[in-house]
Amino acid sequence: VLQKPLVNENTKPVEIKLHTQQRAVKRAIFNYSVATKLYLMEQQKKQAEKLQKMIEEEEVRLLRKEMIPRAQLMPLFDRPFFPQRSTRPLTVPRQPSLRIMSGKCSSCFSGCDSYSFQHSEAH
Repeated sequence: VLQKPLVNENTKPVEIKLHTQQRAVKRAIFNYSVATKLYLMEQQKKQAEKLQKMIEEEEVRLLRKEMIPRAQLMPLFDRPFFPQRSTRPLTVPRQPSLRIMSGKCSSCFSGCDSYSFQHSEAH
């Protein structure tokens, strides 16, 4: 005959303290601080851009004020311009010296033997 095991007393559940609620609160605070930081950075960036734009507009306004188009002065018709002939001597043309190169080199440059033959006969 098998004996029945003794009936244990009812077990009481142990309360487990999870940190999820605390972590959720900390995470919410962290997310809020990050969002606030990003918002402040964006506001500073917008303010800096606005200031830069105002400075540039002021510079453009000053440049436009300085660069007022002015008419050219009228020429003096009481003293007309008479061009004078130059006193420099005229340029004397020179013949190019083509005989510096030897006949062998000129045939190398010409690339055609008949040209070098005709060239040598001409001289």
